[in-house]
Amino acid sequence: MEKVLIILALAISGLIQGQENYEQGMEQAFLLWEEGKNEEASALFEKVGSTEKENWLPNYYVALVNTTSAFKTLDFNKMNDLLSKAQTSLDIELGENPNNVELLVMQAMIHTAWIAFDPMSYGQKLSPSVIQLYAKAEAIAPNNPRLILSKARFEMGTAQFFGSDIKPICTQIERSVELFDNFKAETKYSPNWGKDQALAILNNCK
Repeated sequence: MEKVLIILALAISGLIQGQENYEQGMEQAFLLWEEGKNEEASALFEKVGSTEKENWLPNYYVALVNTTSAFKTLDFNKMNDLLSKAQTSLDIELGENPNNVELLVMQAMIHTAWIAFDPMSYGQKLSPSVIQLYAKAEAIAPNNPRLILSKARFEMGTAQFFGSDIKPICTQIERSVELFDNFKAETKYSPNWGKDQALAILNNCK
């Protein structure tokens, strides 16, 4: 009996230590990201993900950090490096969680980054996939605010490219803001971003 209690105590201690290491790693990675140290943040999220193989969030943030960075570069080689890293990390999690809405939105964002970089080369090739991803995600979680925001941003970019009116799309941005107001993240580190972006776009709409 005593041996069983010792083994149980050691197991619980190991779980607590593992959780502490996970939280410390995630906190440090978010801090680096906030400081604009994107490469360092990505590397740390990746390191956390290598030890937290059952947790999709570290690799999700590797994809998010690199994709948001990719939207800001005009250099093809850097763009390719960033989005390749994002895609590799996302593939790991999508293979295990094909119906995770946050991952589906992330995949659509990666495709959109390529389209925004070179519409003539990637628009016709990737746009149908983006539309399908958003349709699948919307069927699963129609009130996810990041889904509504990201889908509207994609549609707005398409409308602007073709010179179409964006006002109807602005109503979806407004809807996303309302959804953000009522959204509660599942865990401390679950995706909870987007409201500031939605408000900025909505302000431009007005």
